[in-house]
Amino acid sequence: MGENSGTGFVAGLEDVVAAETRLSGVDGEVGELTIAGFPVEELAGRASYEEVVYLLWNDELPGAGRLEDFRGELAGRRGLSRATLDLLRAVAAEKVPVMDALRMAVGTVRTGADDEEALALVSCLPTIVAAYWRLFGGEEPVAPDPDLGHAANYLYMLTGERPSEEFVRGLDTYLCAVSDHGMNASTFAARVIVSTRSDFVSAVVGAIGALKGPLHGGAPGPALDVVFEIGESSRAEEYLREKLGRGERLMGFGHRIYRVRDPRADVLASAAERLYTTDGDKELYRLALDVERTALRLLAGHRPGRNLQTNVEFYTALLLHGLGLPTELFTPTFAVGRVAGWTGHCFEQRALDRLIRPRSEYVGDKDRRWVPPVER
Repeated sequence: MGENSGTGFVAGLEDVVAAETRLSGVDGEVGELTIAGFPVEELAGRASYEEVVYLLWNDELPGAGRLEDFRGELAGRRGLSRATLDLLRAVAAEKVPVMDALRMAVGTVRTGADDEEALALVSCLPTIVAAYWRLFGGEEPVAPDPDLGHAANYLYMLTGERPSEEFVRGLDTYLCAVSDHGMNASTFAARVIVSTRSDFVSAVVGAIGALKGPLHGGAPGPALDVVFEIGESSRAEEYLREKLGRGERLMGFGHRIYRVRDPRADVLASAAERLYTTDGDKELYRLALDVERTALRLLAGHRPGRNLQTNVEFYTALLLHGLGLPTELFTPTFAVGRVAGWTGHCFEQRALDRLIRPRSEYVGDKDRRWVPPVER
């Protein structure tokens, strides 16, 4: 049968409204992302990640005193249990990929009341990623510093050195920009799990499993790889023309939802410009801009009418690389930011208390008859 044969079936649930939410809204036609009432351009680059977490959970920004208390609540839950550390040591010895280690380790976060689980998940994800990455490289984990903010502490746990203000600002901008993004695959997975009255930890484990897929969270690394492979601006056009001629996708351009430029790309582009012009590899930054301009020009001619624009992946890769993160940590760091949205949606779904149970349409054979094995 066809994808829409009058039965109500929609492949991939495309354009099917599965929930009402106050957390974020995406308008792909005009290129707008609204996070709890704020355009992403208004929020990211100004707010700290802790403020965005509080906003998503409470639908209001905290005052100065409440913000300090909330930061303390998060900072006090950053430590990992012995069971979590033992697991991370064991899987590091087997060189398990970071996203797999993250998925397994999050499952060891203690379950309890919803608000306690949400606080623990937001607090622990950076610690898990940083601890595992150091163990993976043969180094001991760095204990979290309760005096540092969320973004600063993550960078500190990765390197053992206190980061510069510009690095902290860059990471805070990134984490805020990716904190929530409508009903994406991982968020939907989390809401489905909570709709069964399961716990938030299970929901975030499921969300991480969805995020691991290359169609959702696995593209920032390849977007930067293309820039490195090109190497010099003079090679950009030839290299990109060859890729397009082979029918390959240019990573970092085009988006399933956005028909115009991804607004998060503009936010992260500004953050990358600040970082690279004050504390980064200026030659790499100029090369990336040349590659972007060339790619957009070639895409306009190669696929007229598609309006393929720069998406969040391109400047995610450039910004996180500038912050010193290896490509293996790009998607885990995305999870560190998106857990704010995942837990926010868990709270919404819990309040709704409605099982998500879509129907399926059976298209197999009918009226088969059982034949005993001896007669086959």
